[in-house]
Amino acid sequence: MIGREEAIRTALSIAAIQQDDGGVPWPEGHVDAWNHVECLMAMTVAGLAEPVRRGYEWLARHQRDDGSWPMKVAGGVAVERGGESNHAAYVAAGLWHHHLVTGDQDTTERHWPMVKAALDYVVGLQTGRGEIVWERDARGRAAAYALLTGCSSIHQGLRCGVLLAEHLGDPQPHWELAADRLAHVLAAHPEAFADKSRYSMDWYYPVLGGAVRGTQAFELLEREWATFVVPGLGIRCVSDQPWVTGAETCELVLALDALGDRERAARLFADAQHLRHEDGSYWTGWQFANGRHFPHERSGYTAAAVVLAADALQGLSGGSAVFRDICAPSVSPSDPGLCGCTPARA
Repeated sequence: MIGREEAIRTALSIAAIQQDDGGVPWPEGHVDAWNHVECLMAMTVAGLAEPVRRGYEWLARHQRDDGSWPMKVAGGVAVERGGESNHAAYVAAGLWHHHLVTGDQDTTERHWPMVKAALDYVVGLQTGRGEIVWERDARGRAAAYALLTGCSSIHQGLRCGVLLAEHLGDPQPHWELAADRLAHVLAAHPEAFADKSRYSMDWYYPVLGGAVRGTQAFELLEREWATFVVPGLGIRCVSDQPWVTGAETCELVLALDALGDRERAARLFADAQHLRHEDGSYWTGWQFANGRHFPHERSGYTAAAVVLAADALQGLSGGSAVFRDICAPSVSPSDPGLCGCTPARA
């Protein structure tokens, strides 16, 4: 288990890669809003106020009139112009987390219009059935399908947005309705989403994002535990490759912690520490058949997931329960036949 000082060191490794304009990039050099926000959350836990301030200003500058962000920004320029729904939604999770950790009302109020525009963009992509399609392309056309991982993260963003709205006395009931509908589809209608089941994220994200909890969540995790978990190393990114990744492992730690399964969460977190570099950063993954780091990089988003998992397990900040406390108000039936919905696909 890494302690507070080690977690701060890891957050400092994120600050070290932050660009001059405030963006926190992928190893390839581009910035996207989701990973950027995740990195801001980790730096917030560590008390790195100035890098976090610059990061939120980056978001404010790059948000577009429709409330979205470009998929990829490089050198301050949008290089992929479509707008992903889960990128926009996660900004709400980031700002609510920032408020929980810092109590900084001025920052919360200053960036509230940004969150409102972002979540309105998101709910504008919800289908009549309840899932939210993954993007609007550069020409403004909505995608034809939804992604389970993305929608699970969106669910968390919507719930955080509702809490922000309540805190600021500016209720947004349409977000809560959208979140309730989305939670039901996530819990009861997996057929509504494109098949990405080889990816571990599609396995645990409904739990992490709060749409599935309780007995149904334990059953869901048990079904693919042996497929994805590699004892002593972490979890696979994809089911068909001998490759464990730190970010996915720590996200599963967060999901287990949210269920109160702290013993397995702590064990998995300890397993991931073989990816720690001496400077506090983390290798993205380990190819255990070849015995090599793959890809040969240390990523900010991996470090961020580590810090957030450490916070959840040890209560390092006032935001340590942000994944634990965000959940649907009721569990949807595990048998779709009980809900009376028309199946998403024949």
